[in-house]
Amino acid sequence: MSDFKGYDFFIKELKSKVDNFDFKAERKEFGRVISVGDGIAQVDGLTNIGLGEAVSFLNDGVGIVMGLEPSFVHVILLNKQNEVFEGVEVFRCNHFIQIPVSDSLLGRVVNPLGEPIDGMGPIDAVEHKNIDNPSPTITQRRSVSEPFQTGIKVIDSLIPIGLGQRQLILGDRQSGKTAILVDSILNQKSVKELGRKFAYCVYVAIGQKASDVAKLYRLLKESGAMEYSVIVAATSSDSAAMQYIAPMAGATIGEYFRDTKRDSVVMLDDLSKHSDVYREISLLMRRSPGRGAYPGDIFYLHSKLLERAACLNLENGGGSMTMLPVIQTQAGDISEHIPTTVISITDGQISLDKKLFFEGQKPAVNIGFSVSRIGSAAQYKGMKKVSGRLKGELAQYKEYKNFAKSVSDLDQETKNILDRGNILMNSFKQPMNSPMSFEKMIFTLFVHTHGLLSSINLKEVKKAEAELINYVQENEPDIFEHIIENLSFNEEIEEKMKKAVKFFLSRY
Repeated sequence: MSDFKGYDFFIKELKSKVDNFDFKAERKEFGRVISVGDGIAQVDGLTNIGLGEAVSFLNDGVGIVMGLEPSFVHVILLNKQNEVFEGVEVFRCNHFIQIPVSDSLLGRVVNPLGEPIDGMGPIDAVEHKNIDNPSPTITQRRSVSEPFQTGIKVIDSLIPIGLGQRQLILGDRQSGKTAILVDSILNQKSVKELGRKFAYCVYVAIGQKASDVAKLYRLLKESGAMEYSVIVAATSSDSAAMQYIAPMAGATIGEYFRDTKRDSVVMLDDLSKHSDVYREISLLMRRSPGRGAYPGDIFYLHSKLLERAACLNLENGGGSMTMLPVIQTQAGDISEHIPTTVISITDGQISLDKKLFFEGQKPAVNIGFSVSRIGSAAQYKGMKKVSGRLKGELAQYKEYKNFAKSVSDLDQETKNILDRGNILMNSFKQPMNSPMSFEKMIFTLFVHTHGLLSSINLKEVKKAEAELINYVQENEPDIFEHIIENLSFNEEIEEKMKKAVKFFLSRY
């Protein structure tokens, strides 16, 4: 042993550590499980614990205190449910549930506890944050003034979403709600490449099939969108408790990007399933059911969650977090409990109509029922120019369309208005996973609002529109370059656009 070269140094270090060893007995509050069932344990002995605190079990299981009774507390089990049984010791953690947050989450699929489930190894955490954080105060916020660009023509022009806004997406099953979210994620790539403000995307899958989440991941991965995206997945096979905390976990990840002076968007797909699992948990804890058997505090739960969306002022970093919750309706009924509560919390809604969907109008946005309370405040100057005229024409078209149903003989002026409206509605059709860039959107909307393609047959409009864009890209690229650089267009560019369309039509 004395031949070992570092022997003296080793002995010196060992003696120093032994002499300076300070043993501190840490007092930990613990209790015991008195009964367990359906993912909820009743625990006694935790007399000083608070609502929402985390607890740990001897088998490394984790739970959250969801109810306080005189002689015991209700704990929902997040993991290892089958290993918790009567008599198991439960320890108070003295903190709320926390998840790791860092840039290394980008490109990954994690569960609501921040644990990777994509088989790509562990995640390096910079810090851990509570999943249930308070929303920013009024003095920390500033007004929403910059657009979150979805790449969907009908939304960006008529129902604009701003960075820091809460915009609800609601519609029946399979009416295109998730498609809007996916297109919005894909569009951030082109926004990022142009050097404009893009949003880091946090997609929260609540109660979905694992196969659907895998398909989404492959799509985003192949398109390069996972570079700025995180998927938080609580699938249908996960416990009700994991599905319950999923939107809060997603919001915490979004807040990490916001607090590091960036912009983020949290997509909650969907809050209907979240409401159902919370109702399940509440009924199992024997809480009094209210309207629709939902617990009385369902409004408080969602308002506390969605209020975390904010656009911070420059003193607090200037970042923003946008929230896009999704709600599933039944036969288009928005008067049910959950749709009405979330509508009252958010800053507007995008309503999808299944009737329009089956008629071929995709995305099937019902313009009459959709609204943005932020409005043109979250639009670039060029979009304001074309969308103002667009709204007026569509309102007139809708009025005349209803009138035409009851009249057999129409005058030429009414027919012209209906034809222009039909062309505009046809122009709003977009294939899935094909978001449109800002400059092309401005150009096509300008063309249609000025009736420059009104001479073309309705069935040929989409084809002519695509060929026109290609023509301008090849022969008049300065039009798109000007719009990209200035986010608007002047009178000179306006004349160039009209001449380009006129020359294109002469050859079409």
